[in-house]
Amino acid sequence: MSDGFSAVGGAPVRTLSGVQILGTGSYVPDNVVTNADLSSLGCDPEWIVQRTGIRERRHLPMGLATSDMAVAAAERCLEAAKIDRAEVDLLIVGTMTPDRLLPAVATKVQTRLGLNCGAVDLNAACAGFTYALTTAMQFIATGCSKRALVIGVDANSRMVDPTDLKTYPLFGDGAGAVLLSAGSPEQGALAYTIGADGSGMELLHRPGGGAETPFSLTTTEPNSWYLKMDGRPVFKWAVRLVEDTTRQVLDAAGLSTEQIDCWLFHQANVRILDAAIEALGIERERVVMHMDRYGNTSAASIPIALDETVRAGGIRRGDHLIMSGFGAGLAWGTIAWRW
Repeated sequence: MSDGFSAVGGAPVRTLSGVQILGTGSYVPDNVVTNADLSSLGCDPEWIVQRTGIRERRHLPMGLATSDMAVAAAERCLEAAKIDRAEVDLLIVGTMTPDRLLPAVATKVQTRLGLNCGAVDLNAACAGFTYALTTAMQFIATGCSKRALVIGVDANSRMVDPTDLKTYPLFGDGAGAVLLSAGSPEQGALAYTIGADGSGMELLHRPGGGAETPFSLTTTEPNSWYLKMDGRPVFKWAVRLVEDTTRQVLDAAGLSTEQIDCWLFHQANVRILDAAIEALGIERERVVMHMDRYGNTSAASIPIALDETVRAGGIRRGDHLIMSGFGAGLAWGTIAWRW
């Protein structure tokens, strides 16, 4: 990919109001892995902080899986929403690390939660939550769902190569959930855009394990199922992407940066967020950051940030939010939301 790669690619901007978030929940494993813990792998703790902003991350212990984190986050979300879970009639799980390739982890989560509803996975990598959220919104807006549970969850520590110093320190594990229902006409997505450009798929991918390159006992690349990333072009793309799509949805929603009460960007790298803050001229205090504690939790990063902010009293009825997820695909989703 050249440096002239188009970040936005002409993805349309839409509006979908009349949807509200009834409750939020999140979960991260108890197992804290600090930068110092990675020193034995040859990682310089201070280098990690300077280049990424990450000081520690959470790793899921063996014996637990993606579904365990998803269930924990969903339980907290349903408790916060104070509704009977029998009312939940749709479950969408945004993840790129399901427990198994088949069936969808959403079906396992559905059973453990005791839900009676459709359940499906959606894989848009680090944009998984924004894709899952906008998909569930359609069901709510059309009346095809009354209570939709959306979960963003990834067990990234299971797919990164511990010998790859460029990727292993970046990622952590976690889950976040929201419950959607119909809301007032003023609530919901004042503007949103989702898009993808597959010309950049080789920049961030897992080459092994699919139909193209199946798992094999005789494979010549035994570590092909690990994530591969060409960091420099991905970084440049993400910086442009965040600024471009944010300006798109702000313009479409008729909002200025000063009217945004809370910025919820995907927590990939502090330098990406610093570049967005500078380019957009926004107040750093309104940008939620937790990558220093959790690392890059992929599809979970935005809903974790949302839940922690809600529980801290940082979001109130009528507030304006920007949510922006971006990652492998290359895929993205940016939403201007009124609470």
